[in-house]
Amino acid sequence: MRTILFGATGMVGQGVLRECLADPDITQVLVIGRSSIGQSHPQLREIIHKNFEDFSPLEAELSGYDACFFCLGVSSAGMSEPAYRHVTYDFTLAAAKLLAQLNPNMTFIYVSGMGTDSTEKGRTMWARVKGETENAILRLPFKAAYMFRPGGIEPLDGIKPKNKWLRVLLSVTSPLFPLLKRLFPDSITTTRKVGRAMIKLAKDGNPKKWIESRDINQLG
Repeated sequence: MRTILFGATGMVGQGVLRECLADPDITQVLVIGRSSIGQSHPQLREIIHKNFEDFSPLEAELSGYDACFFCLGVSSAGMSEPAYRHVTYDFTLAAAKLLAQLNPNMTFIYVSGMGTDSTEKGRTMWARVKGETENAILRLPFKAAYMFRPGGIEPLDGIKPKNKWLRVLLSVTSPLFPLLKRLFPDSITTTRKVGRAMIKLAKDGNPKKWIESRDINQLG
């Protein structure tokens, strides 16, 4: 299986990359990002691409892939809705539309979030934009598309968030993860399980399109 990964420098993307490189069924992982991940591996290939509004210059490089794991995302904190939508919706659809055209048999998996608003009409800005992004992806002619909606994610294997404030938050909350997992088992997952669940869906499919933390834990 040949896969494409966006957002490999983020916390979720790091976990997904780790699981992809450990899976014997994945023959190649193509990482697309605006900066290098600084890793080498026999199955790993990397393309540095600065303009996430337009992936057409990479068209010749993006055919023949079985799955795309889209883990790119930003926090909405301090962002206006147009700015957040530009990164969340525009960047995602720029990649997804081209990949759907080049790889109609592809499975596309998008990392959204718990509480995403599929109606696109709620009061919470990030949830509306994520909902709009999910809906647009589901309308594309992929073989299959899945929307991952995790709640809390525990980083394992030395993985650290790229975002500074999230690193600080996790340094405070990480001792509480064992308790949180006991109290809220359906809302907490791990970077390992997210990666393994994505790979399993790409291989085997699933009738559910929206994958919550409890589903991730069962799949991973």
